[in-house]
Formats: sequence, C-alpha cells, structure tokens
Amino acid sequence: MNGWIQAGTVDELQEQGPKLVKGGIVVFYHEDKVHALDNRCPHLGFPLHMGSLCNGILTCHWHHARFDVCSGGTLDPWADDVPVHDVTIHQGWIWVNPNSRNSNQVQQYKDRLLNGLEQNIGLVIAKAIVGLMEAGVPETDIAAIGIEFGVKQRRQGWGSGLTILAAMANILPKLDKQGRILALFQGLVHTARESAGSGTRYLLDPLPNTSVSEERLTEWYRDCMEVRDTRGAERVLLTAVQAGVDDTRLFTMMSMAATDHFYINGGHTLDFHNKAFESLKYVGQEQRKYVLASLVPMFGNVSRSEELHSWQSPVNLVQPLKEAFEELSKKDISSESGSSDIDDEELFQALLGDDPLQTVRMLKDALLGGASPVRISQIAALAAAERIVRFHTNNDFGDWISVLHTFTHAHAVHEGLIRSADSMLVRGIFHTAATIYLDRFLNIPAAPRPKVLDTAKEVPEPTELLEILDKQQQVAPAAAWVISYLGSGGEPEPLFNVLGHALLREDAEFHTFQMYEAAVAEYDRWASESGPFAEKARETLIVAVTRYLASHAPTSRETPHTAKIAWRLHRGEKLFEEK
Repeated sequence: MNGWIQAGTVDELQEQGPKLVKGGIVVFYHEDKVHALDNRCPHLGFPLHMGSLCNGILTCHWHHARFDVCSGGTLDPWADDVPVHDVTIHQGWIWVNPNSRNSNQVQQYKDRLLNGLEQNIGLVIAKAIVGLMEAGVPETDIAAIGIEFGVKQRRQGWGSGLTILAAMANILPKLDKQGRILALFQGLVHTARESAGSGTRYLLDPLPNTSVSEERLTEWYRDCMEVRDTRGAERVLLTAVQAGVDDTRLFTMMSMAATDHFYINGGHTLDFHNKAFESLKYVGQEQRKYVLASLVPMFGNVSRSEELHSWQSPVNLVQPLKEAFEELSKKDISSESGSSDIDDEELFQALLGDDPLQTVRMLKDALLGGASPVRISQIAALAAAERIVRFHTNNDFGDWISVLHTFTHAHAVHEGLIRSADSMLVRGIFHTAATIYLDRFLNIPAAPRPKVLDTAKEVPEPTELLEILDKQQQVAPAAAWVISYLGSGGEPEPLFNVLGHALLREDAEFHTFQMYEAAVAEYDRWASESGPFAEKARETLIVAVTRYLASHAPTSRETPHTAKIAWRLHRGEKLFEEK
C-alpha cells in the first residue's frame, strides 16, 4: 500500500461516522461498504462530511447538491461530479488512494465547459475556465471551444454572444491573469445565453458542381443576398469553401454582399463579419465552414440605410454616394493603393464637418488619386472615435449607442481593408463618413476635451480609475483622470489592463465590449507612428473608450461575481466561512 493513506479500521468508521483523512478526503461507511470522496462539495466547497447519506445519495447541506456515493456522479448538473478515491481493506484496516480515479483533468474540464455551455450554467462555465487555465491550456483554445459551440448551437447564426467572445479572445494579451479569466467567462457565458433554447444549426450541402468559377460564385452569392435568399446563399458559400477558396477571397465575396447596401443593420453586419473572420485563427480547419455559414442568416431581415429618411433628407446622401461608387468602379481601387499622400488632419476635420457632399468629393478624389484606402479608413475610424469624445451627456442616454455603432463599423471597415484588397469594400468608407455626418447633432453642444489636471504630480496608480467608476456617470472625471495619467508619463499598457477590468467587472451589455476591443485595436494601429497627429489619435481613442465605459458603470456586477467565486474555489477558499 505504498503511498496510500491509512484511514483507521472499519469498526471505528462504523461506530464514529465519517472520517476526514489527509489530502481533504472523507471516508464513509454506508450499506456495508466503505467509500472515499473529496470532502469539498464541487459546487461551492462546503464540507461533505457535514452532509447526510441516505439510500446511496450523499447530500450537501449548503445548497442540497446530491451525489451518488459510489461514483461521485451528481444528480444536479450545476454541481459537478465529486472526485472519488479507490479504497481497499486489509485485515480490517482501511487504505485510501490519495489520487482520485479521474486522472485526465484537462479532458474533464473541457467536457464540463461544454456541459456548461449546453445547459447555460454560468458557474460550471467559470469553474471549467479556471481549471483549464490552471492546467496550462492556452486561453485561445478555451475560446475556440465556445466559438465551435456557438456556430453550431444557434439556429439564427452569428450574433452578439459570439462577437463578444471573439472580441474578448482578441484582447487577452492586454490583460492580467484575472482579467483573462473574466474576459473568457464574459465571452463564453454570453455565447451560452444567446444559444439557449435556439436549437442546433445544421448546414446545407454545397452544390454538386464545385468547378464553378470563383467569379460566378461571387455573383450568385450577391444575387441571393440581394433578395434575402439566405438558403441559396449558404449553398453557394459552402460550395466556395469546398472548392478551396481561401479566407481572404471568401471575405472579399462576403463583404461585397455586406456593402452592396448602405450601412446595413446599423453597421452590425460588417462588424460581425470582421469578428467571425478574426475568430478563424482560433478554431480548427474543419470548423471553418460552420463559422462562415453562421454569417448568412443575418441577411434574411437586414435594414438598408439608403431606405431611411435621414439618409435622403434634408441632404440626399444616397445619390451622391451612388455616383461616387460608379466613378470609383471604373478604376481599380484597392487597399494596396497608396502612392499619393493625404493630409491626415485635413481629412479628419472634413469628416467631422457639416458639408457631407464636400467630404464625399474629398474621399473620392483621394482614392482616385491613389491614396491608401487603409489609411483613409483608419482616419475615418479616428473621426468616429472623436464623436464619442465630444458626445455630451445632455443627450439621451440611448444615443451613446449611435456613436458607438459608427465607430465599430468604421473599425470593421478598417480591418477589412487590411485583410482584403477588394475595391468594393471602399464603399464602407463612404458609409462610415455618412454616419459620422449624421451623428453631428450628438456633438451639439460638444463635450469639452479633458485637460491635464496637474502635470507636476507623480503618475497616479491606474487602479484609481476603478474607484472613480464605482460611482454613476463619472464621464468627465474619468476622462480628466486618464488625460492626467498620460500627461504625467503613465504607460498605456497598465491603463488598458485597468480599463479592461472596468469593463469586465460589470454586467456590461454587448456594445460596451465592442467599444473596448475596437478602441484597443485602433490604438495599436497608431502605436508605431510618431508625430503630433498620431499622439493625438492615441489620446482620442483612450479618452473615447474611457468615456463610454464611465457612462455605463457601475452595474450590479452579478456576472463577474460568478467568475470570482470559481477562482476562489479553485484556490481552496472556504466560501461558507466569514472572512
């Protein structure tokens, strides 16, 4: 019995009741047999030796989780199975194996994560995330489990839950360990919630003939989307996937359909496409078709902004944009262009100006002159962020989402043009410009740009920002604090970590996750540049995300509390005892 634990005699166990032994194991005598289990209830850690054992069922006395004393299996899916230890009896003495029967903990945690997603049980999801991270499983592999689940278990296809998960996977390098746990939990739990009760999504078959040219498949795909024929579009898309069309060219095909109409679904459609294609780096090759096909259903009921009154009156934006697109189509405009310089500041101010027709002409002339669509879209995203910086809190609270939509759409256009040299995607730049113009009334009056409070002070601790955000509507104080932090020489990386915690500790709604991830990504695009304009761009993005987070905090913080419970349980804390 080398290495096994001696647990007394059978007679002692019968007379004295449950016995605790080394290693946090409890030994029971029940129905003429000896059983050994971990003493911590896998739900919230209550000591199982304080529970009751009847008819083979061990019941925890804190939340009444029930376990089969022989196998450790739970009757309550929210509780997890309790680990069981082998027992042997030699000459009346009880010996317990200190190692539980289940040796493959990683697979057990993966199975439990999938169970939690399927049953939409937050605590199960959280404990599985912590267990996998502590076992050394890469965080992106954990995110991949959720992405693969979400694209198959939501009949309506890609939605806000998967967008949050993809966004949180992207920003993991910005966060400390606790932040990464919270980011994964927020993404996975939102995916589970959105998939609950939806039903499994089954893919259609590709067309029998996969030798159709890529150009013809693109034409078919766009034609199907034009008439909202999502089933036909799915078969065409899956035909292209089976034919071996690579991700860049698939994005080109799908983004054409997403920009054939103006700013569809308030910018969400293009943003969802961007996130889905970003998520491909996290999932296996065999899951690629599920991810891409999940984008098709959203076209079945899209809103098209050229049909809205605000796009046609008092200024008709639709016709000038169509004319610009027609003129640009006669020249091969692609994101690989960039032979001519543009004045960043001039374009930035024009995008924020009151003459949208002049802005359209400027954009068109710059593109025809060979300016880089990627650079133009980057400045457009910055102008959209400036609308958030200037957003006055006298506006209706719900209008924060209007400026947010413009910014995340602008970010998706920027990232899309980096991914694909498609000339059709430049239409997204003009859609962004139009929405920046339409948002102008949300900057009347314009919120004053925050100023450094005291440059003589030492660099404040980034965590001070969290204290400010413990109070409601601290938009101006929070913005002033970050400007003072940067003005005092504070480094951006610790600030992004704290801003991440400011997001993840809240019961944040979908758009707030979008805001943080897009601002971080746009900041990183400017990080390698020098000069006053680039410095101002970085400051604008930080102020924008800070103001948005401050406007949406604090909340009741119920969702992240579940993740914190899981983390404390894994560290062995006794939640049932007062500190």
